[in-house]
Amino acid sequence: MGIRSYIASFVGKSSQWFLKTFTKGGSSLPGKLALKVDPAILDHLAKDYKVVVVTGTNGKTLTTALTVNILQQEFDNVLTNPTGANMVQGIVSTFLSAKPKKEQKKFAVLEIDEASLSKVTDFIKPELFVFTNIFRDQMDRYGEIYTTYQMIVDGAAKSPEATILANGDSPIFNSLETVNPRKYYGFDHQADQEQMAHYNTDGVLCPKCQHILHYKMITYANLGKYYCPNCGFTRPDLDYKLTNLSNMTNTSAEFTIDHNDYKLEVGGMYNIYNALAATAVAEYYHVAPEKIRKGIGFDEKVFGRQEVVEIDGKKCTLVLVKNPVGLNQVIDMIGLSPYSFSLVSLLNANYADGTDISWIWDGNYEAFSTTDIPKVIAGGERHEDMTKRLKVAGIPEDKLTETQSLDEVIEQIKQLPTEHVYILSTYTAVLQLRKKLADKGYMKGGMERG
Repeated sequence: MGIRSYIASFVGKSSQWFLKTFTKGGSSLPGKLALKVDPAILDHLAKDYKVVVVTGTNGKTLTTALTVNILQQEFDNVLTNPTGANMVQGIVSTFLSAKPKKEQKKFAVLEIDEASLSKVTDFIKPELFVFTNIFRDQMDRYGEIYTTYQMIVDGAAKSPEATILANGDSPIFNSLETVNPRKYYGFDHQADQEQMAHYNTDGVLCPKCQHILHYKMITYANLGKYYCPNCGFTRPDLDYKLTNLSNMTNTSAEFTIDHNDYKLEVGGMYNIYNALAATAVAEYYHVAPEKIRKGIGFDEKVFGRQEVVEIDGKKCTLVLVKNPVGLNQVIDMIGLSPYSFSLVSLLNANYADGTDISWIWDGNYEAFSTTDIPKVIAGGERHEDMTKRLKVAGIPEDKLTETQSLDEVIEQIKQLPTEHVYILSTYTAVLQLRKKLADKGYMKGGMERG
């Protein structure tokens, strides 16, 4: 390590120690300071690690957490960025915090924002890239899905020997030739049945001839066993397969991957994909099934991923939503609930959320109008837009309350008529709500992602 890198590392670690000792936050600031001293500091910090990068629209955080849980059953040194700081400065801060044991294999499993991937791979050379999915999300930042995919393909190409482990059920991941070798994971749990995706689904045009794709099996959105009847474009052979889905509830799932049975302690089809991706990583590194099983079964909810917070006797499940596909999967998951529940929907439109809120009109809020929900609260900085969307969806006005104040939202939750409450929230609203709940003693932490 050169003198410049040494100074950068010292500045970053010193600021990190100060922030952790005297404040409650600052996950990215040490990285910013270190980068100012040495823009190439990441190259030095990461050089002894086997780096696994997780990127894509939805599922990055839970896939990363599950992968870390599994690899920790096998390896002692597994570094990750649990605060969710998934841009360049946050990745630098993650490596600055490392305290690895000497002379042992070191892993870094990193969640990286799609738009930041190419910047990060200027300095680190991952061994494995995990591509979860590409859906329309934050159009102001990413553009259309093919633009987003090109971003991550270009980022991966800077480490051409690294393997791309992609969701084989997503047509976009088979749409381009890559310099990187590829492996695929996916679902193979149902008999073939001719079908087509819902008419309001993105990404169902064949990337080779632009005809509409057909399916022999669909899990959700445009994911499944696709093929083009016009030119023969088809889903690639799967290297890692989910072959049986024996049970799925609003809080858990049981399934079989490559002849081994597993149980996941969060609900929803979309989260099974996250577990499948993490299992594929583990199999890639030859981790034994019993260790995979223990890692997947670890019942620790991560930031905004079905966290349960008790507010004066109300069991509140906090779920992050940020785009139509993710929202619809959450709505489907909620629909599996065996009990009555109330609903809170919080909408912000800051830069980190995406400033374009038109996506709420593609979400299937209409499903809630056919569910017996006794009370709905619309809140957040864009509470008026959220209220209008819920009214158009068919939520009766006498069941709907609107407020911008999160303090008032918390007070209203205490008065709800059901024991169970689902809180659907965009990213910055989750941060704000968690801080309020932490300040009031309902949960530990707050602004930081865990």
